[in-house]
Amino acid sequence: MTDIAQSAAIAPGGGRATERIRLLLRSKTGLAGLIIVTLLALVSLAAAFNLLPYDPIAQDPPARLQPPSAAHWFGTDQFGRDVFSRVASGVANSAVVALVAVAFATVVGTLGGLVAGFYRGPADAGISGVTNVLFAFPPLLLALALASVFTRNWFTVAVAIAIVYVPIFIRVTRAPVLSLREVDYIKAATSTGQRRSAIMFRHVLPNITSIVIVQVTLSLSWAVLTEASLSFLGLGTPPPAASLGSMIFDARTLVTLAPWNMIAPGLVMVLLVVGLNLLGDGLRDALDPRNRGKK
Repeated sequence: MTDIAQSAAIAPGGGRATERIRLLLRSKTGLAGLIIVTLLALVSLAAAFNLLPYDPIAQDPPARLQPPSAAHWFGTDQFGRDVFSRVASGVANSAVVALVAVAFATVVGTLGGLVAGFYRGPADAGISGVTNVLFAFPPLLLALALASVFTRNWFTVAVAIAIVYVPIFIRVTRAPVLSLREVDYIKAATSTGQRRSAIMFRHVLPNITSIVIVQVTLSLSWAVLTEASLSFLGLGTPPPAASLGSMIFDARTLVTLAPWNMIAPGLVMVLLVVGLNLLGDGLRDALDPRNRGKK
């Protein structure tokens, strides 16, 4: 059995959640990522529940272009809007789009990879063919094309991003499934007359959960960058809603006069992406069965 199959076959079997959490917290990269993502999640929740110090879309012309201060932690923009409140709202909006997009891509892509890898034959050929076609397009260009076709709102942006990442989940899922279908206990379940769909969902799917979870964290960081890129190009989250990408675009003419307008959303976006990547690395190590039992 290959290393991928061994890891997938053992991953969920008997490892306690507390042990996985301990391994995650013992990982310096995983702990750093968890702290960063948790802090930004709290900021997003504050924006979602209207707990920010200022309304992110309310304009105050007399307060325009003020530098960072006790009253405005990240300063104000050219319309007098509080940059900190807009950054927090932008993180929340980006998080919603990324979560919806990755959730859709995870469900569709994982199901497609399961069917392709387990059933093989025409199902595999058809799904792999569609996957190869989607992979032929650069991800950002494909997202741009899809976003320009749909009516512009946050949900259609999420769907456009999801379609881009579905083939990634298909590829990630299909590879271990191909190995798992040849494992003895899968063959034994087949020989006892169990339905193939039941075997796929009861025995194969639980054994690739750890792989999918790691891919989800990595895809979230890519989805955040894609949403920011679309917003920067004018096809992302529509105004007046705040978006990190559109904030950076609006600040491009103020970089010498009021650099905090570009620095704040740029740094927060970098922190969010780095935090998700570090968390993904930590989860990968924590869910690897070869790390279990290590002191």
